[in-house]
Amino acid sequence: MSDPSVRTLRLLSLLQARRHWSGADLAGRLGVSVRTLRRDVDRLRELGYPVDASRGVDGGYALARGAALPPLVLDDDEAVALAVGLQAAAAGPVAGMAETSVRVLAKLVQVMPVRLRRRVEALRAVTVPGGVAPPPGGADAVDPDVLTAVALACRDAERLVFGYTPVGRERGERTVEPHRLVPLGRRWYLVGFDLDRGDWRVFRLDRLDAPRGTGVVAGPRRFPAEDAAAYVRERLDSTWGRTVVEAVVAAPAARVRERIGRWATVTDEGDGSDRGDGDGGCRVRIEADDLDWAALALGMLAAPFTVLSPPELTDHLQVVADRYATAARSSRTARSMGA
Repeated sequence: MSDPSVRTLRLLSLLQARRHWSGADLAGRLGVSVRTLRRDVDRLRELGYPVDASRGVDGGYALARGAALPPLVLDDDEAVALAVGLQAAAAGPVAGMAETSVRVLAKLVQVMPVRLRRRVEALRAVTVPGGVAPPPGGADAVDPDVLTAVALACRDAERLVFGYTPVGRERGERTVEPHRLVPLGRRWYLVGFDLDRGDWRVFRLDRLDAPRGTGVVAGPRRFPAEDAAAYVRERLDSTWGRTVVEAVVAAPAARVRERIGRWATVTDEGDGSDRGDGDGGCRVRIEADDLDWAALALGMLAAPFTVLSPPELTDHLQVVADRYATAARSSRTARSMGA
């Protein structure tokens, strides 16, 4: 990496990515000598970045906290993830966040390189909010390159070929006219016309790989729903057996919304005096792919709760409780044997 300007930006990116680096590690990442690294660090300091250096066995470099936020250096995946997160915040339940998130996202897009700006703007244009989904690379491991490649194909109405692995079946190739992307619950979905099946279909992006454009522009088709998000919800409910969970939680609605408001509908139930907890209670409705996720979401609240429906969740909670109790006993036994 011979260009000092490029190398300086790369050095800044590395220092922002980790709290502390040894000089040898940094020099190795940049492909330069330790002496050249010291000159690059001095160049960063001249530009106003506070870089701390320490000597000795544990010595190295760290980007110190400054009085003002320095410009951030993001790689492509980080920029896409940030854009997705800001979009999610704009559609989220936190008061006052929507306008701020949109404003920050607009600033972010303006300073992006043309190549990256094209990807992020395509993602913004073809995403229909259905609920909050994790950023790419998160819970369901959506590859940011897959996400933006599909978004570009949606925007350009270009036929797309990709590998797809349905639940419980082997991977196969699909040829699709992509329509819209929908973040819903914990996942991203592609809505498109499947040319192999001759019908509209919903595809989970975490099960989609190697998307490639064909160069063929898709013809106009009548979409069979009010919007893509409504279509995905309908398919999840009717085809994939989505589970609706309702529970009463002995905690204030505001606190519950802070914990799981992105995935649940929370309704204030009063002061909670009928339950003797002395705390405001609320009713929670969760649309889940499975009972494990519903149990996890309710457990995250760290508050007493009563399941109203479905009855299967009550039995499942007992299974989960037994599993944790067994793990606790095993852990205590292992510690006592090792003591």
